Amino acid sequence: MRFLVDAQLPRRLCDWLRQEGHDAVHTLDLDLGNRTPDAEIMRFADQHGRIVVTKDDDFVQSFLLRNTPQRLLLIAVGNVSNTELGRLISAALPAVLRAFEHARYVELGRHSLIIHQ
Repeated sequence: MRFLVDAQLPRRLCDWLRQEGHDAVHTLDLDLGNRTPDAEIMRFADQHGRIVVTKDDDFVQSFLLRNTPQRLLLIAVGNVSNTELGRLISAALPAVLRAFEHARYVELGRHSLIIHQ
């Protein structure tokens, strides 16, 4: 799968996703880096078939109201260390990938995976 990781998440997340065989870029890789406006992040993700990975509720609101980004993974784990974040994502990744076979919006919590239809 193809992912675009938003600014509130570590660039290291891209490395973890790539190690699992996925194509992942971080907002730092875009021309404006972490200053890239949300609208441009969504446009880029939609244009390149990427799932936006974020902790930012603004993307959820845009998804619900404007149907963009086309695919969204909300990381709803609160404040955790990068190590713990890596563990959570690594453990949940197979289920997340299965969810995106049918869903366009998935929410990963500390103890749950919510698949929005």
